[in-house]
Amino acid sequence: MKSAGIDVGSRTVKLVVVEDGRVIYSRKQENSFDSLAVIRNLLDGVAYDAITATGYGRHLFTQHFSSQAISEIAAFAKGTRHLFPACRAVLDIGGQDTKAIALDEHGRVRKFEMNDKCAAGTGRFLEIMALALGYSLPEFGAAALSGEQGEKINSMCTVFAESEVISMISRGAKREQVALGIHQAVASRSVAMLQKIAAQGEVAFVGGVALNPAMRGLVQAALQTTLLTPDDPQIVGALGAALHGVS
Repeated sequence: MKSAGIDVGSRTVKLVVVEDGRVIYSRKQENSFDSLAVIRNLLDGVAYDAITATGYGRHLFTQHFSSQAISEIAAFAKGTRHLFPACRAVLDIGGQDTKAIALDEHGRVRKFEMNDKCAAGTGRFLEIMALALGYSLPEFGAAALSGEQGEKINSMCTVFAESEVISMISRGAKREQVALGIHQAVASRSVAMLQKIAAQGEVAFVGGVALNPAMRGLVQAALQTTLLTPDDPQIVGALGAALHGVS
């Protein structure tokens, strides 16, 4: 059976097809104002027997396609556990929200925290801060790695933080020091969420922000443990949805 999973995220739509427990196809595309057009483009020519949707746009998907839907929490838990069977906690930093998920010994969700009320500490927050400093996203992470001492960021509100960053630069602060300070603030917020769920054991870092080496290093240092990061951390939710279709 070929089971597909689609994660309709705010920034990116991800598609995965599994067969016999293996990923046989994956693809992703940046989302737009017309999510249905992006979805149809991703599905074009893809063969599958059943499909399960997750992500913030999962209900839009089920309205237009024959499918079932599961929550992002369930999808990320299942996808992560499939990749890392010993994993007991998941940190997902996506485009518009951050999730910290604690798993029991059987991989079931034990507790979770989710920041979905504003963009603070999410991928979108990092995008806006990078633009304020004149960096692309890859340059932003690299700049943070080169910073010796981070400038303290007092506000995690995107609007206020952007003004604060601009003010720092106008006062002569080094861009890489500001970049490091922003990453430190996001890492601190993320680690606090993991502490709220009493994360124990191995921790997996997934979602688009897991591609940022500075964020990986800072979270890892704060937790004093080696983070588990998949080769493609963006497709974990879609993978979990596809696996749900099999079960």
